Amino acid sequence: MNNLNDATVSRPPLRRLGASGPEVSAIGLGCMGMSEFYGTSDDEQSLATIKRSIEIGVCFLDTADMYGIGANERLVGRAISHSREKVFLATKFGIVRGEDGSRSVRGTPEYVKQACEASLSRLGVDHIDLYYQHRTDPAVPIEETVGAMAELVTEGKVRHLGLSEASPDTLRRADATHKITALQSEWSLWSRELEREVVPAARELGIGIVPYSPLGRGFLSGKITSPDDLEEGDFRRFNPRFAGDNFARNLAIVRRVEAIAEAKGITSSQLALAWLLHQGNDVVPIPGTRRVKYLEENTAATEIQLTKEDLESLEEVAPIGAASGERYPDMSPIEVQTPPPAGMAG
Repeated sequence: MNNLNDATVSRPPLRRLGASGPEVSAIGLGCMGMSEFYGTSDDEQSLATIKRSIEIGVCFLDTADMYGIGANERLVGRAISHSREKVFLATKFGIVRGEDGSRSVRGTPEYVKQACEASLSRLGVDHIDLYYQHRTDPAVPIEETVGAMAELVTEGKVRHLGLSEASPDTLRRADATHKITALQSEWSLWSRELEREVVPAARELGIGIVPYSPLGRGFLSGKITSPDDLEEGDFRRFNPRFAGDNFARNLAIVRRVEAIAEAKGITSSQLALAWLLHQGNDVVPIPGTRRVKYLEENTAATEIQLTKEDLESLEEVAPIGAASGERYPDMSPIEVQTPPPAGMAG
């Protein structure tokens, strides 16, 4: 396995987001889990990880206003306060959380402006490099939402626009309103459904693809061997893919991925990331971690070359639809538009 130290951590290469977008590090850092969802948080540990990411050239940082209900943006803002010019900063708006734990989606032009001002304040910056609509509001035409986002570009508060979990039709309508630079959606060896229609649509439009949860919410690392490995407050305890028979079936897939990785002398996490990186030069995964060790391990995946035989083996082990269970406990509140696996409620 790759045992990394300071001397062996190379800066990742750059990749362009879409046909005409900005260049960013070929792998980014998802910051969501630093503030909630995946068990106990440790701000000092997270700050050290973000600092290290900037040192080694992982300059593409991803957050959202709903992560920790603003806490994650404040954390990222602290981390980059003295190195803003070295960072490509992405955040998201659109999922609104109530005090009672409820969630809704909001995409009105008025809310777009309000949300952006709040994010700029929490992050402590004068502009956002990539501003995503986190989920599409079914009550507001996408043209109205993106039109308001485009005004933010004109005002200099935002540099590039993105969408998250958008359907092909939504992508086309949004891009016709203002150039969409990136689509962020779940994509990994166990979440491949968007390859059918969404990825081709993004490429048709020259939109870069930013896979979140590229390690299957940590499952593909092989470090989760039982639901009991997860803390009480970890949301994965309520995720269908981590429950009951689904867990056992999905673990069997991970064991086969691990065997391929072991034969190459790398970790299963590195193999999963290398597989994504081999899906096209327009793909920039953003694995999340709170630990420097795993940040460096993930970054090393940009150096791994996979053979045709490696890719064929992974296709056999993890074809589209191989994972058991839905991606979320309830798909409706977050309005996921990517085509669901067979048998999943739309």
